[in-house]
Amino acid sequence: MNFQPERLMLIREQLGISKAEAARILNMSAMGYGRYESGEREPSFQTVSFIAQQLGTSVKYLYGETENADPSSVTVSAEKDPELFDMIQNCMSDEKTAKRLLSYFKKLR
Repeated sequence: MNFQPERLMLIREQLGISKAEAARILNMSAMGYGRYESGEREPSFQTVSFIAQQLGTSVKYLYGETENADPSSVTVSAEKDPELFDMIQNCMSDEKTAKRLLSYFKKLR
């Protein structure tokens, strides 16, 4: 697997953020981020996973394994969104509740 720096740049541009803003979101130096985007340095798999999560894309997209930039998973934090976290936990432990919520969700779409 080879990291595709041009895809990182595309995602950043689609988000309408600067390199400095992307670096802040990723909690890294602007210089370090710039090296990933220019291809001077290849991030570890763990770093690519973190970048994908924070920028709303997928690891497979950043590695060039798919053309679909949509994320393949979403992380919900109990700290950032306790109600959503609680709802998801309830759905994971109660299939009946999960089916009801999914039905409501489909009607709202």
